[in-house]
Amino acid sequence: MGQERPNDEERPESRDLGVYGCSPPHSPRLGPTRFSVFSGDLNPKQTIKRCKRKRIQACNDQRTATTAIGVMAILGFFCLVNWFMLSRLHEGRVWLRRGLSENPKFVSAQNEESQNFEKPRRKYNGTYGRMLSLAANALVENKLEPKDLWQEPKEQASAWKPCADQRSWTPDDGKNGYIMVTANGGINQQRVAVCNIVVVARLLNAALVIPKFMLSDVWTDASQFGDIYQEEHFMEYLSPDIRIVKELPKELQSLDLEEIGSVVTDIEVMKEAKPDFYMTHILPILLKNRVIHFVGFGNRLAFDPLPFELQRLRCRCNFHALNFVPRIQETAALLVRRLRGSGSYVAPLDLHLLGPKSSSLILDKKSDSPVQEEATSSSSSKYLALHLRFEIDMVAHSLCYFGGGETEQKELDSYRQKHFPSLSTLTKKKKFRSADVLRTEGLCPLTPEEAVLMLAALGFNRETRVFVAGANIYGGSKRLAVLTSLYPNLVTKEKLLTESELQPFKNFSSQLAALDFIACAAADAFAMTDSGSQLSSLVSGYRIYYGGGKMPTIRPNKRRLSDILLKNSTIEWNVFERRVRKAIRQTKHVFARPNGRSVYRYPRCKECMCHA
Repeated sequence: MGQERPNDEERPESRDLGVYGCSPPHSPRLGPTRFSVFSGDLNPKQTIKRCKRKRIQACNDQRTATTAIGVMAILGFFCLVNWFMLSRLHEGRVWLRRGLSENPKFVSAQNEESQNFEKPRRKYNGTYGRMLSLAANALVENKLEPKDLWQEPKEQASAWKPCADQRSWTPDDGKNGYIMVTANGGINQQRVAVCNIVVVARLLNAALVIPKFMLSDVWTDASQFGDIYQEEHFMEYLSPDIRIVKELPKELQSLDLEEIGSVVTDIEVMKEAKPDFYMTHILPILLKNRVIHFVGFGNRLAFDPLPFELQRLRCRCNFHALNFVPRIQETAALLVRRLRGSGSYVAPLDLHLLGPKSSSLILDKKSDSPVQEEATSSSSSKYLALHLRFEIDMVAHSLCYFGGGETEQKELDSYRQKHFPSLSTLTKKKKFRSADVLRTEGLCPLTPEEAVLMLAALGFNRETRVFVAGANIYGGSKRLAVLTSLYPNLVTKEKLLTESELQPFKNFSSQLAALDFIACAAADAFAMTDSGSQLSSLVSGYRIYYGGGKMPTIRPNKRRLSDILLKNSTIEWNVFERRVRKAIRQTKHVFARPNGRSVYRYPRCKECMCHA
């Protein structure tokens, strides 16, 4: 025992025992401590018992530690043996591989196995002869359409109601100056720009001059704001929000805005700039010069973070303040009425699209032209609108391949050099992903052939009246013939309207696009081929906002659809049909606007719509 005590006293536990009174109360070894005052108060017998218990606990702890060390030693030994065996086995495999590598039969078998394991990526050839034949046979059978084909898939859609017209602020006086804007792009990009600049004007407490539209060499349309939208309604409806004037005051009209630094281009404003940017960089210029001119203004205002009332103002402008001029409304009413045929009726969106006279415009058939007779051959009054975004500008900008061979590639390269010079230069300097990779990633617009295969697979029968929106389809009448061979009731605005009815809109692509917008928004069902298209986004958002959950939209997932279509040479029609329906069904979920996404496309948010 005398030999064990020094070792025990070296353990931390033993030193603690002295503190708690295991040594005699007045031990000369310990001497007086700051705890000595408590020693005399303890019972000696109790102190001895406590000391014994703590010594027993210390011994048990020591045994546990010894056992743990032993277990770890055994595990280490097994790990060492295991490593030794694996190393020998690896050396044997290397030796065996070296020996077999000299055998050509083994090398050939190994290469074949590697090729089977890594399947090559399927190549797109743009040929759908087999699938189109299968689709034609399926349509001839004239099966019953799925019950939910013309309906919104979720009851939750009807729980969202429009409420962007509600205000909870007083109008600004615009005392900080005047904002001018020249918006670029087509009608849809211009519409987004107008809504954004309205919010910027409110943010900076500035008066807004009626927007102007830039002449584009792509759209070649000289239409201005008043040629497309009702100026008086725009000014009056937004008067509780911002001050709007038709022109600058005379004292500011003579200023050279570029010389004084009041011209701001889209290059100087980042895409989706936040409110802080305008307050920090734009407001000082406005306060100094009293006027600022945004040139090429488009998608230059972020969706988040944005104060609640400013976001609501953006929705209010898009869904309430921008009404088409009567000339466009009246011609669009003719178009919609002929599409609905003999069973013409007034739909939920007609009032918002066509104005207070919508009922008389839709139901009065006295002024109809003979063209209507061809469109009303089917007794059904429902029609499907298809936005076939396949014009040459879209095709060229996508950098995809569409089965036209070398001729197509030369034609699109030439178009890019003329209309998209920066993109053309970049393609020569930088290596982009191949056309096949772009297609598998869902970055290519659907071709007319792919669009019609999708409609047939979804179950739209052969007699369905299909309105195709969009002008100058790349590939011309030859490509449209593929659509009409499967759906003979397929029409365009050029087919439904007479020459005299279309004449006022000739050479005005934006005004023709407005007719397409109304026909698509008023349709019983709307299908898009490119969800990134501005027209498709605005139309689908408009149908959500005013549709009351009764205006279905078909929005394909191009990545999944591409995977299905690449199997066109082997897939059976019933499998193709099932997979397409599943892919489309998964895109029809009803959900609130995701953070950072467009309120024009996803108006289901507290700023635009109220949720019951």
